[in-house]
Amino acid sequence: MSISDDRMSPEERRTGASLASIFALRMLGLFLILPVFSVYAKTLPGGDNLALVGFALGAYGLTQAFFQIPFGIASDIWGRKRVIVIGLVLFAIGSFVAAWAPDMTWVIVGRVLQGAGAISAAVTALAADLTREEHRTKVMAMIGSSIGLVFALSLVGAPLLYGWIGMGGIFSLTGIMALLAIILLLKAVPPAPAPHGHEKLPLRRVLMDADLLRLNLGIFVLHMTQMAMFVVVPHALVNFGGLEATAHWKVYLPAVLVSFAVMIPAIIAAERKGKMRPIFLSAIGLLVVVQTGLLLSHQSLWALALWLTLFFVAFNVLEATLPSLVSRTAPPTAKGAALGVYNTTQAIGLFIGGAVGGYIAQNFGDNAVFAASTGLILIWLIVASTMNFPLPRVKPVATQTV
Repeated sequence: MSISDDRMSPEERRTGASLASIFALRMLGLFLILPVFSVYAKTLPGGDNLALVGFALGAYGLTQAFFQIPFGIASDIWGRKRVIVIGLVLFAIGSFVAAWAPDMTWVIVGRVLQGAGAISAAVTALAADLTREEHRTKVMAMIGSSIGLVFALSLVGAPLLYGWIGMGGIFSLTGIMALLAIILLLKAVPPAPAPHGHEKLPLRRVLMDADLLRLNLGIFVLHMTQMAMFVVVPHALVNFGGLEATAHWKVYLPAVLVSFAVMIPAIIAAERKGKMRPIFLSAIGLLVVVQTGLLLSHQSLWALALWLTLFFVAFNVLEATLPSLVSRTAPPTAKGAALGVYNTTQAIGLFIGGAVGGYIAQNFGDNAVFAASTGLILIWLIVASTMNFPLPRVKPVATQTV
């Protein structure tokens, strides 16, 4: 009988599916508004200012940036599930405030409260706690794929939902889903390991580790460019593609389906064949190609469809591999703290991408957004090329029982 099993255990599969679902339900609060918010904002006082619209998109990331590290450390000390429940409740409250909001100011308040439910670090740390290292990238890929899938469903479904229930209904729906995620967490996720208690955590090592710094830069740039893009892309699909907001799914759905078809074999190659470094760097390089392509050619429907498809390929691969690399690089007793720092930089990227992307688009035009994104991703590619990638785990030699 073989000592090791190359397959995920039932508990690991349940962990991955449950936590991916929880992550997906919460991420709806961010993604569902992206395709239609800049259109909806024009119906609110203050909504004709793209800089303010970008700030509302990115405000979610502002409080995420403040709370990710404290929530991550708290999950190391007091337990993952307790922290996740608190975060989901805060997120739901923010969703209901945004649903009620009569103007852009109150939308921003709701988005800030949504962001205060900063559970990303606790969720990914719990996933790392409940899975073996050789299967961790698969579970992180499930979580990362859930982000990409929700992103896709949001881009496809948001215009339809907006037509049926309006923006207030969309915000209310995300609040309800956050509350449902609490039930899923308590009922479906396997028992969490005991918290580390008040053991002193090597936070300085987490903050100063060169490879973790490279990974943190990566998630910052990835989400900054994502948010900046979607300040511009919906208008480009209307102005240059001739598609009303309710028809944008005709571009997004095929793009995302193709991207998943490419992502799955890439993740398998990275995990099983020790190809993490070339696949990771190739995905960053593909982002450079995408932003350069959008800079040079985004004034036709076919060009937009092509660049969006390639963007989703790179985005999904990186969303799966980045947190897995962080969990492998971080000290064992500080996974929550390390993922808190990681998710803080992600949140800062979300905020700056929305706010600065809106400012640049308002004052300098669409091309300036794509040019700035290209430069940032090039810097990331150079920095990432010097990173030490964790060695693949060597599987034990199978033995026979006598």
